[in-house]
Amino acid sequence: MRIAVVGATGMVGEVMLKVLAERNFPVTELIPVASERSVGKEIEYKGKKYKVVGMQTAVDMKADIALFSAGGDTSLEWAPKFAAAGTTVIDNSSAWRMDPSKKLIVPEINAASLTKDDKIIANPNCSTIQMVLVLAPLHRKYNIKRVIVSTYQSITGTGVKAVQQLENEYAGVQGEMAYKYPIHRNAIPQCDSFEENGYTKEEMKLVRETQKILDDKTIAVTATAVRVPIVGGHSEAVNVEFSNDFVVSDIQNILHHTDGVVVQDNNDTYTYPMPMYAQGKDEVFVGRIRRDESQANTLNMWIVADNLRKGAATNTIQIAEYLIAAKLV
Repeated sequence: MRIAVVGATGMVGEVMLKVLAERNFPVTELIPVASERSVGKEIEYKGKKYKVVGMQTAVDMKADIALFSAGGDTSLEWAPKFAAAGTTVIDNSSAWRMDPSKKLIVPEINAASLTKDDKIIANPNCSTIQMVLVLAPLHRKYNIKRVIVSTYQSITGTGVKAVQQLENEYAGVQGEMAYKYPIHRNAIPQCDSFEENGYTKEEMKLVRETQKILDDKTIAVTATAVRVPIVGGHSEAVNVEFSNDFVVSDIQNILHHTDGVVVQDNNDTYTYPMPMYAQGKDEVFVGRIRRDESQANTLNMWIVADNLRKGAATNTIQIAEYLIAAKLV
């Protein structure tokens, strides 16, 4: 299995390499790919050194699967070229997510929709993945009418420049700013740029991608996305209104038996998800599961996941694993 990792020198690309190794993905040839300025650099994978190649060289090498994490513009330009060469692309950017001709996949939910003809497959947004993994089994049982989500997002979602900004501010050092404001001891209620409706792109991703993944445009979603000065992962306060009533213990039981979800919910022992403890893990953690006493058939939850792993690298690789298992590549 010849695997290209496009954006291999970036923050998500590095995690992809780590996850490929951890999961013993069947790589027979690794092709690390990056922009021209990184060509010739060496990366290490399973104790071996590999030279980074440029985009056209990688296309010509005809990998079986290309894992993309190099930004939307790069993906729009190059994913079709890889696909035309016979490579199946799994793309981590927002470029193809809302394209009606492309599948948007969280393997535990909708991988079965994939076919051999899907040569460009979209990986959802990090904050969407962790939320829909919890919502999907509940939607099947109780039918979701509306979701209100407030996110508390790690600076790693912005990239290495944001991590450096926080470290500089923590140390009292002047440096390059990833954000318009300080992030240390602050919360910035803006993730990504603003759309015309006053919501940010990140907030609208939660709306549109949730409806597409759950294959139900009747689900109403509204979101507020906030950047907070933490590194470990994204947290979300999620309020869900169902058509049908529920028992909280049944909700906990359903989630306890959902692949990829870990329930951490015990008030007596102060057990609930936190990004510090989600870091480096592939599961989505859910807790603070309780009835919303202000409205019928409504539930509150707290959902946490490592945005670089299940929110990006791990989900991408799980899609690739499914393609191999289903003999689609």
